[in-house]
Amino acid sequence: MSAAQFWDQRYACEHLVYGDLPNDFLLEQEHKLAPGANVLCLAEGEGRNAVYLAKRGCNVTAVDISAVALQKAEKLAQQHQVRLNLIQADLASFELGQQQWHGIVAIFMHLPPALRQRIFAQIAAALKPGGIFIGEFYRPEQLKYGSGGPGDINMLYSTSLLASELTGLQIPYLLATERHVLEGVGHTGLAAVSQVVALKSK
Repeated sequence: MSAAQFWDQRYACEHLVYGDLPNDFLLEQEHKLAPGANVLCLAEGEGRNAVYLAKRGCNVTAVDISAVALQKAEKLAQQHQVRLNLIQADLASFELGQQQWHGIVAIFMHLPPALRQRIFAQIAAALKPGGIFIGEFYRPEQLKYGSGGPGDINMLYSTSLLASELTGLQIPYLLATERHVLEGVGHTGLAAVSQVVALKSK
């Protein structure tokens, strides 16, 4: 089964698998994105974070491999009377661009190591000077909780991994913590997460 087929099956239900509310860490950090900011949401799924940022006045492009997820994202955007630029793409071939984004957001974007490295290596160049990367991910300790995320430890991100692979950026905030993640039926319960805010110099 391809990754697109896997995620299409995951999202092929009436409800929003990860809920309609934005991620809590994004809520804490989104004030760093000014209204009018061009923001790229990676592996955005059903659109909850993208829609929230659009409601806050950002110009949001949301990328996901699943056509089913993006159909649900479009419906959610219509319900909230905002517009999203939706792109169906495999991150294995998607190019983030050059100095294109004021912000890049990745919430629970769990990728195989080579693909993760490919995406992380592009972030600094894709951000405008002064741009920001905001990410929250499950870390390896999440395997003992079973409250969401992949079961493959190679697809879980420690803070040391993030620090080493987010090259070309300053990292003023990097935290390994445990918190209750209540995001739909897909992410529910106490979880071990890595949180990061990384900045491109002006």
